Order: sequence, then C-alpha cells, then structure tokens
Amino acid sequence: MTLGVDEKINGVNLGNWLVLEKWMKPALFEECGEDDEIWMHRTMEPSRLEALLRRHRETYVTERDFIAIASHGYNLVCIPVPYFVLGDVEGHPGCIEYVDRAFAWADRCGLQVLLDLHTVPGSQNGYDNGGITGVCTWRKDPEAVEYALTVLERLAKRYRNEPALYGMEVLNEPISWLVYRTAPSTGHAKDKEEAKGSGHVPMRFLKDLYRDAYRRLRAILKPESVIVFHDGFRLGAWRGWFGKEGMTNVMLDTHIYIIAMETFVPVPAMWLYRLFVAYGKAMIRLAARHVPVMVGEWCLMNTLAQRQRDAVERKAIYREVARLELDAWNVSAGQIYWSYRLLGNDAMGDSRGGNGLEGWDLTCVWRNGWMAQSTDEGADGERTVDS
Repeated sequence: MTLGVDEKINGVNLGNWLVLEKWMKPALFEECGEDDEIWMHRTMEPSRLEALLRRHRETYVTERDFIAIASHGYNLVCIPVPYFVLGDVEGHPGCIEYVDRAFAWADRCGLQVLLDLHTVPGSQNGYDNGGITGVCTWRKDPEAVEYALTVLERLAKRYRNEPALYGMEVLNEPISWLVYRTAPSTGHAKDKEEAKGSGHVPMRFLKDLYRDAYRRLRAILKPESVIVFHDGFRLGAWRGWFGKEGMTNVMLDTHIYIIAMETFVPVPAMWLYRLFVAYGKAMIRLAARHVPVMVGEWCLMNTLAQRQRDAVERKAIYREVARLELDAWNVSAGQIYWSYRLLGNDAMGDSRGGNGLEGWDLTCVWRNGWMAQSTDEGADGERTVDS
C-alpha cells in the first residue's frame, strides 16, 4: 500500500517540537521575553538555552506519543525541522538526534515520516514559524539559499534508507505577494535593519528553487520516496508545471485554515465555513488533475466554536466542521493535522486547561471527541478499550 495513492494520508504535524512557535507554548519564552526562536537563541545565555531546549525536546514528543498517534489510526507524522537541525550553525543548538529517535519510533509504530524543512536563514515568510518574525530576505542571499539546499541533501543522505521515510518537503510556506501584504507579522521585525529588503518569494524564484531541489533530492532518495513542494499560497498557479519538468513521485502541499479566513470576515457563520471549505475542495480537484495534492496543514479551530460556552454546542460545531473538512480533503491524497499538541506536557509545568486554542490541538480533539473518528479516548489522548 502506497500512502497518497492506494491509501489516504492520515497524518499529524509535530509542530513546536524542533521548530518553536511562541503562541503554541508561551512558557518557553518567559525567560527571554522574545517573540521568536532566532531571537531566543541570540539573547539567552548559551548554557541556559541549551538546557531549556534539551528539556523541551526530550519531553514534548516521546515514543509514547508515537504509540498514541498510531493507536488512533494515523499513518504518518510530519516533522518540521529548522535549518540548524544538523548542529553546525553557531549559536543555534542542533536537534538531529531527536530526528534519529523519531525514525526509530515511527518504524516500531508502523508510522511513516515526512521531513519538512520549516525554516531557512533569513526566513522565507517572516512568520515565527519561519524562525524570525518580520524578516523575509532569504531568497536574496545566494549563500543562504545554497545552504538550505545542502541541508536537504544531507538529510536525504542520512535517512534515505530508513524504512519509515515517506519523503521530504523542500520548504514550508514560501510566502506569496498577497499573503505577505496581509500577514500580521509583516513590518514587525525586532531589528528593522535586518528586515530591510524583506518581501514575498516570487514564483520565478520558487520554480528555480524547486527545480534545483528536485534534481538534488531525486539523485539521493529512493524512487519511492516522495518529494513534496508547498504551493507557496498559490495552489492554482502550478497546473502542469511539475509534469512539464519531468518530475516523478512528487506532491503539492496546500494549507487551508478556516481560522485564517476568518481574519477577513466580521462575523463567524457555519454557512461561511461551508462555502470556504467547498472552495478549497474545488481548488484541490483542479490542481490534482496535474499533480497529487495533499492538505499538509489544517485544523478544527474556528471562532464560532471558540465563542460557544456550552460544551455540548461547542462539540456539535467542532464535529460539523470536522465532517466538512475531512469530506473535502478526501478528494486529495490525504491530510496532515496541525498540530499534535499545544502548550505541552506536565514535565514542563504547563496547564492542560482551556486556553481558547483547543481546536489546534489534536490531543484535545481526541479527548473531547470532536472528530467522529475520535471516540472512546482516555484522558491522555489514548484509546480505552472495554474488556
């Protein structure tokens, strides 16, 4: 059975494990007071930074989580990694040993792994998930571009023979002109000088990058390993490009969030969610005529449920949204939920109580039965079985 072909991808992103996003676990940033991981690394005393990262990385995701993911019927984990994953960038502690562990856990649990290069030097989008908020200059630095490509090559060589390797995603969310202009992070860099020259990632550059990355990765990876390309927030623009380039076993990744759409509408409404999801479904169908498409990020988070105080009504809203989205994403090669966990675990001293962001957290979705497939879970997100 081949994921994305004979069997739908049913995956989850391990966000905020090896690439930090402050909104997902604010407690990690309390000591430094910064807004993103790069500035955390720059300002914290090195030994304290290493201790903080080690404690987080050791506890945020463990083999027990892989067991829970597999027990819920998922077949893939996507692991976002930073450009300093290999530990060779001064001032930025690497994390390759945790990727090694993840492959071993995945193999034991019957899960496949998609490696996702989530950040690059200078950032590809100016988001905190690109490493540094408000800065988007990577594309203008040939050395930084080459470095990112060599990181992909080195990761491919390291993991090409791993049985659990599903594939590699070249770059997460290279930003389009429209999204860059409307992003809350645009223009909010801590160091305005560093942000000079920031801007979107042009389509011509992106195609050149993808062409080069494909050539390098396909020469290293096994033929059955999938090479994934984010659509750059331009799903309809690719059409038959991958086929014309002669690329084989590739997939286009698109990210679709109801909660992101809601920043542009004044009042939340279920009819609006239906319309938005139906549009996403239609766009996927059109793109999939040319290249396999997956929804690499999505979640249940929506304002309608967030504002609902009654737990029964809130559950009904979440379950309806889940039904809408899963039905729509079923026309694609599959979907990967963002994200596995927010706030984290008891070892870091965080509360697991409500925080208004529960729809992002798959473990919370499991506990509350907000997706029809997520029933009979125990309090820690694992299924309970009547004997």
